[in-house]
Amino acid sequence: MPAAATTIIKPVSGWQLLDLKGLWQYRDLLYFLSVRGIKIKYAQSVLGVGWAVANPLIQALLFTLVFGELAKLDSDGTPYILFSFTAMVVWTYFSGILTDATTSLVANRDMISKVYFPRLILPLAAVLSKLLDFGVAFLVLVGLLIYYQQMPDITVLMLPVLVLILVLTSIGAGCLLAAVAVQYRDVNYAMTFLVRLLMFTVPVVYSVSVIPEAYRSLYALNPMVGVIEGMRSMFLQTRPFPWEWVATGGAVSVVVFLVGCFYFRRVERHFADLA
Repeated sequence: MPAAATTIIKPVSGWQLLDLKGLWQYRDLLYFLSVRGIKIKYAQSVLGVGWAVANPLIQALLFTLVFGELAKLDSDGTPYILFSFTAMVVWTYFSGILTDATTSLVANRDMISKVYFPRLILPLAAVLSKLLDFGVAFLVLVGLLIYYQQMPDITVLMLPVLVLILVLTSIGAGCLLAAVAVQYRDVNYAMTFLVRLLMFTVPVVYSVSVIPEAYRSLYALNPMVGVIEGMRSMFLQTRPFPWEWVATGGAVSVVVFLVGCFYFRRVERHFADLA
């Protein structure tokens, strides 16, 4: 009779990126936590998944009233509701990741201290569960484009690249904030304010044209700038496709992803003691 297999669990040492083998072995847990995140958010809710539409749409309508009608901000020649909602589809997903991923480790402290599994699954579950919100909001955007008779151009083929930049940035930033929040709980309390503040660092309610030309390359270091302006370009034709901004944002998103994952893996061994 063959001897039983023995599994040895060792602490992570040094700088490591991803434990792909461990993530694959625990893929069922990742799926369960992703689905649980969706159910917890929408359980016993009248609108249910409809909140994935209501949240960005209501904000876009408020922005249209305040910034479009009252403040008369430039919307690059397109209806302001389209201008703002296109950006809100991206920003709602990204800001949701920052909030949920940051609290993912602290909220599951009992699970971390009692059961072994790749800790990276917790922020990744937040990233995956938010994809439903992104998909639903994107379908509403398509409906608005049809209503306003806005047809995308050939650069729509770049949409998967923009989504990849969005996801990589979300994973990297989420992992970094989650790891820091375990040690410094102030991060959890500051996230609501921080997310609202960060929204004004990207062109959600205003056009990039208000940024002086000399500073736009620096401004594009924020990956969300290239993603939002790329979405507006392909769907609304507000400007030629911002290849340079997308390339810059893509490079930064890879750096954010690597730094976030490396740091998370570096301090992972201490999560059970600190959470």
